[in-house]
Amino acid sequence: MSTFIGIALLLAVAICFRMSINAAELDNMNPVAQKNKLGSLIQASIVNTPGDFYYVDSTNGADDPDYDGKSWGKAKATIDAAVNLCTASHGDIIFVSPYHAENLAADSAIDIDVAGVSVIGIRLGRQMPTLTATAAAGDCKLAANNVTIKNLLFIGGFDATTGVIEVTGNDCSILDCEYRDSTGQATDVIVTDNALRLLIDGYRHIGALADGGDSAIMLDECDHAVIRNFHIIGNFDVGAIECRTTASDDILVTDGYVKTAGGEDLIVKDTITGSTGFIDKITAQLKDNAANITEAFTGATFVYGNELYLVNLAGERAMQCNITASTDA
Repeated sequence: MSTFIGIALLLAVAICFRMSINAAELDNMNPVAQKNKLGSLIQASIVNTPGDFYYVDSTNGADDPDYDGKSWGKAKATIDAAVNLCTASHGDIIFVSPYHAENLAADSAIDIDVAGVSVIGIRLGRQMPTLTATAAAGDCKLAANNVTIKNLLFIGGFDATTGVIEVTGNDCSILDCEYRDSTGQATDVIVTDNALRLLIDGYRHIGALADGGDSAIMLDECDHAVIRNFHIIGNFDVGAIECRTTASDDILVTDGYVKTAGGEDLIVKDTITGSTGFIDKITAQLKDNAANITEAFTGATFVYGNELYLVNLAGERAMQCNITASTDA
């Protein structure tokens, strides 16, 4: 890879971590010095992790022994190959090129099964690493504790795919990731199974408008999950965010926007009943102009904040959700 491209990728990493870069200082450096300076800033911005850095680039990398994954010039071609180089609970970080592309063609196509690993896509504007589900079971698994993924774009390239992102580890984070339907509709996209203290922050979901999807996020025994800063559009038969199979306790769902494309018009639903948590600061656009405001949030054991707003007809202003308010009694 050329020096110019390498520096551009380092700059993009710096932007991902909102670092302050002195352009004038860089202009006065030769290319090698620029790269070293940016590298040291990036490492400092990650709080001097004790772990190792690995690099993934499907265009210029390769999954053979000559490519050790420790530089862009010797990057691995797949994320799973880089995961296999990592050490558990060591703070290793895998950086993924913005033009990286991978197919999720089978169950566990990407299996992040090493604890404490972070997979961070480098973002250039709206360009970010793209992972496309090409089979019904094709997925990316967060299968170990304390795993983080950030800045990854997932594409539904197969009708009725389910669990494109599957989380079974505790203390995992899904940060600033996006999903888009492309072929048909995914049944469920983010699927969890006893994944305690999950954080989903900055998730964007652009689902198909046609019928066929169940949920964008499905929580199954996912106690203390936090879902915040989300933007979800789709046709959900069960609910944009759903608690299913086994109750999830003390969840927090806040600061989000949901637009439904199906007559079910369900935003957050506790299908299993008995899940607990706090739901607040959500604005929703419902498809049908009907008596559907109260029913948009369905969970008798949830508690609700005062900033839930819903609109169900073009040209109208959103109204506050009319769930029964507490009284001083």
